[in-house]
Amino acid sequence: MTDLTVRNTRETDIPALIDLQRRVYPTIAPWTESRVRQQLDVFPQGQFLALYGERVVGCASSMVIRWDEWSTEHTWKEITTSGTFDNHDPDGRTLYGAEVFVDPKLRGRRVGHRLYEARRGLCRRANLRRIIACGRLPGYHHYAQQISAETYAKKVVWGDINDPVLSFQLSEGFRYCGVIEGYLPEDAESCSAASLIVWINPHFDSSRPTWAIAKVQDP
Repeated sequence: MTDLTVRNTRETDIPALIDLQRRVYPTIAPWTESRVRQQLDVFPQGQFLALYGERVVGCASSMVIRWDEWSTEHTWKEITTSGTFDNHDPDGRTLYGAEVFVDPKLRGRRVGHRLYEARRGLCRRANLRRIIACGRLPGYHHYAQQISAETYAKKVVWGDINDPVLSFQLSEGFRYCGVIEGYLPEDAESCSAASLIVWINPHFDSSRPTWAIAKVQDP
């Protein structure tokens, strides 16, 4: 897709971003304009938008945290402070992926890959140790009566089951670390569960400062 570009999200993008989110998650309430604006105010470098020509076709939002403070069980609402990113910590060394969504009509066209690559680029430029996220398991509801979410995720890792999200994340170089139950209660497809995944920055240098040196730039 030669007309596909990824750049940092701007305030003028907010209405189109929310409209896309509403179409991707028709059963989950979308963000409000004020919530997205707050994310941009808190950490503009971590918010990315994918465009096909002039049309918004994908979004990735993230913040920086101290992972040791969140490595035990947590929910999406707790870690993102209900999507406001008030827990963003400029002294942290972990880029936390709060959300990624792609236009359903363009799935399989590498939009998600470009958004993930934008995050990896930020992680490298900012000298952060890793990217951590809790991904949906949208295929799990088909198996929930037979196996646990953890067993489902393991079968995805083993290649026995293809999950639209976790299989993609594994192909992007993320490692599966386990399942968090009750992560997103309103996610019926995942039965509220999420897979904990991590990407380690191979260029991380503990002797250098972290994200404070990063500049807002289009990846």
